[in-house]
Amino acid sequence: MRHVLFALAAFWLATPVAISQPVTDPLLEHFSGTWVLRGTLAGKQTTHDITSQWILGHQYLQIHERSRETDSKGQPQYEALVLVGWEAASSQYQCLWLDSTGGGGLAGHAVALGKRDGQSIPFVFKEPDGTVSFVNTFSYDGATNSWTWELDNVKKGTRVPFGRVRLTQR
Repeated sequence: MRHVLFALAAFWLATPVAISQPVTDPLLEHFSGTWVLRGTLAGKQTTHDITSQWILGHQYLQIHERSRETDSKGQPQYEALVLVGWEAASSQYQCLWLDSTGGGGLAGHAVALGKRDGQSIPFVFKEPDGTVSFVNTFSYDGATNSWTWELDNVKKGTRVPFGRVRLTQR
């Protein structure tokens, strides 16, 4: 038994440990907090509550979105957990979007990549075959300390508006 413990300790000490650095992004720092989302999604006016916070040692920004509209059981009609991180190797943001619209969120099409463009991050979601299916552009307005999301379905390479919402701090 002592030999096994010694071998495990030696293996652990010899194994390089990749220590991730916290994400330090002045743009994303503006997103941490509580927000009210108002606007149009799927042709309907809506209001959602959003809380966002840094998690796992400031590695990911966790966004929790809940619609104020409820179903017959009193549950939100829409709810999502979103994780936004940074991929240093490609200098891109990563986004994992899990929501209540039908499951299957751990499939590749729930992960988007985005390159910062000024005060905006267009998150591009792709189908397994590589075709772009959805784009959600997060844009920050420093003058009003608010965000807009432009959500677009992509049909045959053309962006079709799905939603236009504004997030203001509570």
